[in-house]
Amino acid sequence: MRKLSRRQFLANVALAGGSLAVYNTSLALDLIGGTEKLQTLDLKPAQGNKEVVILGGGVAGLATAYELGQAGYNVTILEASHRVGGRNLTLRHGDLIDELGNPNHCQFDDKPNLYMNAGPARIPGHHRRLLSYCKKFDVPLSIKANHNRLAWAHDKNAKMAGLNRQQYYVSDARGFLAELAWKALDKDAFDKPLSPEDMEKLADFVAGFGDLDKNGKYTGTYRSGAKTDRMLTHGPKVDPMPLQALVNHDYWHNGIPQMESFDWLSPLMEPKGGMDQVVEGFKRNIDAKVVLKAQVQSIDVGKDSVTVAYQHDGEMKTLTADYCFNNIPANFLPGIPNNFSKTYNEAINSFERRGLFKIGFQMKQRFWENEGIYGGISYTNERINQIWYPGHDIHAEKGIILGAYIWNQENIEYFSELPLPERLKVAAEQASAIHPKYASYIDNGVSIPWNRMNYMMGCGTSIPMEQHEQYFPIVQKPEGNRHFLIGDQVSFHPGWQEGALASVETALLQFNSLVKAA
Repeated sequence: MRKLSRRQFLANVALAGGSLAVYNTSLALDLIGGTEKLQTLDLKPAQGNKEVVILGGGVAGLATAYELGQAGYNVTILEASHRVGGRNLTLRHGDLIDELGNPNHCQFDDKPNLYMNAGPARIPGHHRRLLSYCKKFDVPLSIKANHNRLAWAHDKNAKMAGLNRQQYYVSDARGFLAELAWKALDKDAFDKPLSPEDMEKLADFVAGFGDLDKNGKYTGTYRSGAKTDRMLTHGPKVDPMPLQALVNHDYWHNGIPQMESFDWLSPLMEPKGGMDQVVEGFKRNIDAKVVLKAQVQSIDVGKDSVTVAYQHDGEMKTLTADYCFNNIPANFLPGIPNNFSKTYNEAINSFERRGLFKIGFQMKQRFWENEGIYGGISYTNERINQIWYPGHDIHAEKGIILGAYIWNQENIEYFSELPLPERLKVAAEQASAIHPKYASYIDNGVSIPWNRMNYMMGCGTSIPMEQHEQYFPIVQKPEGNRHFLIGDQVSFHPGWQEGALASVETALLQFNSLVKAA
């Protein structure tokens, strides 16, 4: 019998129990430590009248402005759009959706609970940098239901069990996998053979994990519910679906693996009232000059300063500062004249623009709550990909539902090419495969194609993994010791605010070292 290493054993744990099982098993085996503590910046106070210019007022730019302001630097933020926050955008009544060639306004009712997080919408518990700012700025948080096994899993191509509650698929997957594990139990299969007592405990665990019968067979489980109301009678348990239906269902290949992401570990959080409360927290606490609608035209890095030319109010202006922190989406930088080194420009040109597309609907009634769904996500292999349900303001009359969450490039392009009314129509038609009367509940809707949003033109821009080793160290270091590139694009976590804040931490630690050495 082939012996299993600890690595192989953990791989099998991952298959059966997911990332959380691996994490807890690794802790038990003393293979990993707990969550790392935050770095202490301890910036050296500014000596004299030191100026810093920050290009772009996204979350990274705002965090940089806050930290440098605390150290006594004079900070100016040049933001190309009409607002700060970058992709941290919460849409409410009357808000501008600044889509290239198709500017429009959000038509949600003017009520505080009717909003949509058009950009980031989740905060994992291990995103310590972001959570520390929320605590520091008194941004109230609530638990967000990201996983909800009472939500739906839908496969338009399935011949059997095409639409059902997610718990049905999860329970059967555990059951079938546990039955396979039961059959394979062998005390000599591990690099350190198990004792008879350990084997008995392992067998008990496998049986409990999959709800197997005394013979190690999976015959269905009450974990998926019962055929009748369990409050009144002890009805028969739901029959397991055919294994072939399970392994061929799209949820098996996409939904279940997504739920096991480390960034989706429950509980997740969200700011009360919308994700832009993070931005509002920064705005309340920074003492920087913010210039909106200021489009950068050139960047010149000198020996002791950085000069930025920008267009504002129809005029060309310049600003010279001691240091520059650049939060502009990297996909724009090749088009901005600069005097960066050949190596630095080559690295900048390696960034790839990516996209994200969201559609939101204001619903006349919170019909999903009548189906027992309170928060969470339904999965489908229609183009809309996911439907998100709000977990706040339960039992209110109306609610905002995320009717599409799309990152597949082909589907992004498909929706982007449609006019707004057609985007909403298609999304409603596809959602009706899950909720048959979906369209009848719609008051109005919005669409946010991040690949077409002015001054963004993408989401999650990053260096391709195959080029990371070559270019990532270059963009993570200051150009000429004066220009620092920041943002989630300069992290291994593009698309998440924590990645943006990690880039700020890296840049400011380098900056601090340079200042101390000067």
